[in-house]
Order: sequence, then structure tokens, then C-alpha cells
Amino acid sequence: MVGPRSWTGLFSRSSNKRNGKYVDYPLSPMQRLLGLQERLQVPFDETRPDHQEALKALWYAAFPDVAISGLISEQWKEMGWQGPNPSTDFSCGVIALENLLFFARTYPASFRRLLFKQGGRRATWEYPFAVAGINISFMLIQLLDLWSARPRCLPGINFVKLLGEDEAAFDVLFCIAFEMVDAQWLAMNASYMQFNDVLQATRTQLERELSLEDTQRIQDLPAYNLLYQ
Repeated sequence: MVGPRSWTGLFSRSSNKRNGKYVDYPLSPMQRLLGLQERLQVPFDETRPDHQEALKALWYAAFPDVAISGLISEQWKEMGWQGPNPSTDFSCGVIALENLLFFARTYPASFRRLLFKQGGRRATWEYPFAVAGINISFMLIQLLDLWSARPRCLPGINFVKLLGEDEAAFDVLFCIAFEMVDAQWLAMNASYMQFNDVLQATRTQLERELSLEDTQRIQDLPAYNLLYQ
């Protein structure tokens, strides 16, 4: 199984047996960072049953009353995959699927509003939802310098502190960033070919928010409230 349930149990605490009982200790921010970095190393594998089930779970979170005919189907395009086989889109690994599934399960109203482009005056050629999510995951990994042993940029350094407060901070940040992308898309009156400009504008805004000194929790980010508009 992928998604938060698969790694929360592994990385949320360390245990030591004392007097025949297990004592749980919260993990440090750096230990949680290591757990997140391990997630980044896992490629999406269409032959793994847990990856297959996670992909199906994402479909039914989006379209609960519509049966999916298979892991390769033209239906996947309805969610915004580039073609009939979503597995070819996972350029940054299974973490992008975990992020999308977390979004669907944790903030379902926000997820569906963005999926179905329900807010604002929309462009004729809209951005594809699922592929946008993969690009957002990749953007966050770069922004936070997560491929380094220890982030060296201010947003990444501050993010590790947020991770110390909330082990799901990266997944929540993904949901916030998705909302920011959609807000930027509408503000810029953008169309399909301008998606990279929208993503860059979102990254710039996130850099500012993650550099604020008074941000102690992921909920302190100004854009967090977008999840509840």
C-alpha cells in the first residue's frame, strides 16, 4: 500500500523495548526528513499490486460512481493523464501518486473543485489535473532541495522544521501548492501553453511564504486557507 498509511507507521516514531514493553519516541525533524527522502527513491511500478491499488483508489476518489475498465484505458484522460496509461507520467516516482491520493482523501472538497475546474472563469484549454499534480510534486522537491542530504536553501531549512511538527507536512504542502497553482492560473487568465509560467509564479510565492520567520507550522502558511475557500 502506498500513501500516508504506508510510511506513517514506519517513520513516525522509533521504539525501544524496556521492561518488556515498547516505548515510543517521536522522531526528530531530520529523521522524518530521511523518511521523506526514502519515499522519493521509490519509482512507480505498474507491476506492483500496491501501486496498482493506489492508482485505482485515486480513480474512485475522483469518480466514485464510474467503474474503471483497466489500468490502461482511455478513461484515465478524464482525470488529466496524458494518455491511456498513467504509469508513463510518473517522472518523479510514486510520491506524486501518494500526494494526489492524500489530497483526495484529506481535502476531498478542494480536490474535486480543482479536478472539475469548478471555480472562477476558466480557459478554453485547461491544464490537465493529474499531470499538473506530478509537476507540482517535482517542483516542491526542487524548491525544498530534498535531493540533498540536508537542505541548504532557506525554504528547505524552514520546511524541515515544519516536518518536525507534522510528519505529513510535504503532502499538505502539495495540496496547498495545488490550490496556489489554480489561483495563479485564474489570476493570470492563463491557458494551456502558459502552465509553466503559472508553476514558476507559484514557486516564487511559495519561496516567500516558506521564508517567513513566524512560520512554525504548515498551517501558518498564508496560502493554507486556500484549502478551505
